[in-house]
Amino acid sequence: MRTGPAVALDAVLVLVFVLIGRRTHENPLDLGGIAATFWPFAAGLAMGWLVSLARRWPPAAVTTGITVWLATVVAGMLLRAVSGQGTAVSFVVVATLVLGAFLVGWRVLGTRRHTPGSRDPR
Repeated sequence: MRTGPAVALDAVLVLVFVLIGRRTHENPLDLGGIAATFWPFAAGLAMGWLVSLARRWPPAAVTTGITVWLATVVAGMLLRAVSGQGTAVSFVVVATLVLGAFLVGWRVLGTRRHTPGSRDPR
């Protein structure tokens, strides 16, 4: 997979996480609220991608997914905290687990379809 589609997929998955969370907590799905919840995680996602690109890891590599996931969670929570948004322990745990499943999960599934003799995506 090329970088552009991988970045787009990751961004969509982070947005899905935000939408699920807002819906679960009965927050309105207005654009302002969605943007306020999304931007810290999007910034963290961008940071993770910058590290991965600097390291020249393949976009679909599990290593890239782990880097992007951890940066998304850590930077996202730090940015939420400094911007006055919630960082309850339960939210951090749920965000870590869900974003891990989303951002690393599609890459793990992709490596399971890896056939012998083709290029190793890791």
